[in-house]
Amino acid sequence: MDRRKGSPKALGHAKLTGEMKTGFWRSIGRFILWDYPRASWQYDVMVALILAFLFLTPRGWFRDQPRPASIVVLEGHEGADMLWLAPELLEGVPEGERPKRAAALIEAKLGRKVDIIRLDSILDAEKTPTGYLALIRR
Repeated sequence: MDRRKGSPKALGHAKLTGEMKTGFWRSIGRFILWDYPRASWQYDVMVALILAFLFLTPRGWFRDQPRPASIVVLEGHEGADMLWLAPELLEGVPEGERPKRAAALIEAKLGRKVDIIRLDSILDAEKTPTGYLALIRR
């Protein structure tokens, strides 16, 4: 075993490790740039890794929790307050009963008796409610 720098065996070893490093980084670059043809085993491995990430990553990592339906107090006007109600709160409630149900929800939120002056639906282009505006007496 000749380990001198100029020996053919040492040069061959250095060349081999240099090729391995270059090959490794080339493979990493191809992996990152998605440079493998479809139906190759490398492509299948990448797809499997992506699917595993999607399905096995806990939901909390992305803070993508479903938000609860809410009531938001907007600004007050001359003796009245305006509130926005999420559409889920009045979903399935017949139109005639919505003010009564909205009043009960607002009373639970504010902790006091309220009188609804007006309840308006906010509709999108397909006429689907995206929320409700309630005008209440203070």
